[in-house]
Amino acid sequence: MIIATMVMYGAALFINELMFKQLEFAEGINWIYLPAGVRLLATLLFAEAGAIGLLLVSWLYCFLFLFPDDPVRAFAGGLLSSVAPYLVYLGARRWLDLKGSLASLSPLQVLVCAVAFSLASPLLHHIWFALYEGREHLLHSFAVMALGDFFGTVLLLFFTKWVMRLSQPGR
Repeated sequence: MIIATMVMYGAALFINELMFKQLEFAEGINWIYLPAGVRLLATLLFAEAGAIGLLLVSWLYCFLFLFPDDPVRAFAGGLLSSVAPYLVYLGARRWLDLKGSLASLSPLQVLVCAVAFSLASPLLHHIWFALYEGREHLLHSFAVMALGDFFGTVLLLFFTKWVMRLSQPGR
């Protein structure tokens, strides 16, 4: 499951770069961010294995592409990218009674997970930005990151549902 997560997340990063690079607000902050959907889906489906796969690819991406000259920021970026969805997974297990598959969640519960993740990830990242970088305009970039994560997550969830529907017998 670690390898499956790594492949899915790497593919989502590549596709996002091709399709939505022009919608980038700042380095690593996009108005539509498809990899956010993979982050949530991987942890909801694969738990710790998903978080580990996300961590490994996030570190590769951050160290090699986003922040090659800032190892502290690359390390933190990779870590935060995998911790936020894992925390949402833990919350879903506790408060939404998530079992071994997403089938135990209603569409509303999946939406709750998407909203929670779309807030948790930018919140963790922006706490880091405030403490480490002292950035200005944190509220604006938080809003963009939250919206981008939400839009990317919803797009990926709808795409996944569509693919699952096509793969059903008799369709």
